[in-house]
Amino acid sequence: MIHRLPFVFACFYLLAGHYQLVAQPKPLGQVVRGRVYDASTDRPLGGASVALGAPSLLVAYTDSSGVFRLPDVPVGRYTLTVRYLGYDPQTTAEVLVESGREQVLDVGLRAGARTLPETVVKGQRPDANLTSAQTITPEQILRYPATYLDPARLATAYAGVVNTNDQANNIAIRGNTPNALIWRLEGVEIVNPNHLGNAGTLGDRPTASGGGVNILSAQLLGTTRFLTGAFGPAYGNTVGGVMDMNLRSGNDERHERIVQAGLIGLDIAAEGPMGVPGSGRSYLVNYRYSFTGLLGLLGVTFGGEAIRFQDLSVSLTLPTHGRGLLKIFGVTGNSGNVFTALPKSDQVSAKDLYNIRFRSQMGAGGLTYVRPLGARVTWRSALVVSGNQSSRYQEFAQLPVGFPPNGIATQVDQSTNVRATLTSSLGVRLSGKTTLQAGAYLTRVQQNLTAQRLPADTGAILPPDVVDGTVTGWLVEPYANLQWQPSPAWFIQAGLHYTTFSYNARSQLLEPRLSARYDVRPGRTISLAYGLHSQLQQPGVYLAQLPPTSASIIDNTGLGLTKAHHLVLGYTHQLTPSAYLKAEAYYQYLFDVPVALVNNSVTGAFSALNLSETTEFVERPLRLVNGGSGRNMGLEITFQQYLTKQLYWLLTGSLYNAEYRTLDGTWRESRFNGRYATNATVGREWTTAATPATTGKARKRIQTWGLNARLTYAGGFLDRTIDVTASQGQTSTYYVGYAYTNRLAAYARADLRIYWRKSNPHYSRMLALDLQNVTDTHNQAYSYYDAFQRKIVPQYQLGIIPVLSYRWEF
Repeated sequence: MIHRLPFVFACFYLLAGHYQLVAQPKPLGQVVRGRVYDASTDRPLGGASVALGAPSLLVAYTDSSGVFRLPDVPVGRYTLTVRYLGYDPQTTAEVLVESGREQVLDVGLRAGARTLPETVVKGQRPDANLTSAQTITPEQILRYPATYLDPARLATAYAGVVNTNDQANNIAIRGNTPNALIWRLEGVEIVNPNHLGNAGTLGDRPTASGGGVNILSAQLLGTTRFLTGAFGPAYGNTVGGVMDMNLRSGNDERHERIVQAGLIGLDIAAEGPMGVPGSGRSYLVNYRYSFTGLLGLLGVTFGGEAIRFQDLSVSLTLPTHGRGLLKIFGVTGNSGNVFTALPKSDQVSAKDLYNIRFRSQMGAGGLTYVRPLGARVTWRSALVVSGNQSSRYQEFAQLPVGFPPNGIATQVDQSTNVRATLTSSLGVRLSGKTTLQAGAYLTRVQQNLTAQRLPADTGAILPPDVVDGTVTGWLVEPYANLQWQPSPAWFIQAGLHYTTFSYNARSQLLEPRLSARYDVRPGRTISLAYGLHSQLQQPGVYLAQLPPTSASIIDNTGLGLTKAHHLVLGYTHQLTPSAYLKAEAYYQYLFDVPVALVNNSVTGAFSALNLSETTEFVERPLRLVNGGSGRNMGLEITFQQYLTKQLYWLLTGSLYNAEYRTLDGTWRESRFNGRYATNATVGREWTTAATPATTGKARKRIQTWGLNARLTYAGGFLDRTIDVTASQGQTSTYYVGYAYTNRLAAYARADLRIYWRKSNPHYSRMLALDLQNVTDTHNQAYSYYDAFQRKIVPQYQLGIIPVLSYRWEF
């Protein structure tokens, strides 16, 4: 019996060790999978190595379809590095692996075999722009402070970008008007995709490219490319900037849900496979209803206004025969705000005397199709239709005593903008060093604008219609782009973009584009880009007119395109695979800008470069000619560290000057010439693992705390001098000429975002508090003459706003 004791003890020891291993909780994990392909031809790249680094190192290889899969990846943040022989290696930073959702990544590589360390790219497809390009991911939108889940608000953290009013996402890029920015969805320009387009504007009327909230929730967005100058040949109809949004595909293997509630609204998203899991067919749908709208149903208002919006978005991904991919998508939404005149005893400003109703609707839908034609050619096509409509009605609840009979008692503004675009392109790999992309956009544009100003006295001279007209025509934009890499250190692009708009004969231009990048040494790159660009005029500029009874005649329908030369010189130093330092110097010369034909002390300083609202010009129209010019020049510095070892930062600084010139030959400061802008965004995460008391197959629960801060300090924009005498007794503000000579105070703001994220075996959740303008700084937006108070009144931007949100992924 005694001689058996060692055997019994050994069995007991092994058995105890077995139970100890069983009782040890497994690390919480999730699947990371995706596809690697040639970014120029969409051909899958089999045999590519895919490595996830930090906190652990995991490696996989793609199969013949370019697909890779890493199962049971521990929850955390990673950098994903993809390498393939004959292609530039690429590192995707800030990959977040959570327990509630699979991480699905599509990575596009470009041929090159450069000698420098792998380039950090946050998105999945490298952008063709060699300069002035940024990539914005949904994960950043959820992490950075004060974004309102909107890529345009996050873009203000980058160099050269300033928000014109923090009530909305109207942004001025390198001193340009916000109207110079265009929005694209799935590679096609669309109408303004924002709710509450009148937010934060001087006349409470909508703008062409901004609003209070983006209609596309971050739940639905994939990679967004943000371009600020010297655009590639595929981009047209802009002289200022491009916000190029893409929709992500739903999970094609399992069903997932996201529920988020906060001050922005109630957000519900669902995605999953259509049919057999793993077939590539998937759906993604998102619905959102504003929190302010929910409070409005309970009778709660904000500054006397009832504000609400809602939207619905759908994206279907359907593989087809021959390795083709069809994507069908649609988005629709509506928004509005209502202000009801206050009782006489509560009236303190002119606005309190009015009933004001603003309504807007927006929709976009279409399909995209991508199909490889052999190993060297890819065909891409899309059909996208978008449209928006807005209306604003303002009237006195009761006419004030002594109101002038010719004064405006009722204002009505209505606008409709519809775009239908068919586009097709071919990407051809001519050799291992040369790629050609050629295509065209064919767009039917129809813009209707009506503005009525009704006097108190129906017999007054002032007519009811200030403007009522339509801008319609075909916008045709063919383009071609040749990419050539003669050596590992050089990369050259040359192309052409042609613009013609059938609305009038003067709207056409051939636009050359050229850019080059040279790798001075590993990790150090010099780039140079030039482009000639053009943009259509806003409908309010084309349609502005004088009353038929006037002795003068205004007809601006013959105006041509506004044009601009862009020149950008850049230097990038890749300090580490996750950090870089970048400097860009740029010069932009605008010409053929609409300015006043009559050159006198009153109208001589007018330029369309200073316009912002859609009907800002129609009330006091001028006869315009394409005789003006402008120049924007500056230097931008960016120092960015992606989230690595639980720390990230983005430090940017800009020095710039924006001027314009009219027929009198005088150079003046532009309205959006802030001269300088600085941003510092810093964030830190702390992660802990909690072990549950249960045994068996229990897994650790991961908790992460995040603290993110952003500081902004920028020079103030300019305002016009108010003509107090002319404004007295009127219902709108009158100015002394059109020159912007009064500089507003510098803009200063601090934002703070704190979040707590917890990952459980089958779901994850996040609780966040976003303290916007945490110091409650009163930044001046503009000044106006208040007829009720009979004095000039400064208008300020938003004060402190606490935004509490809860997010659940499962």
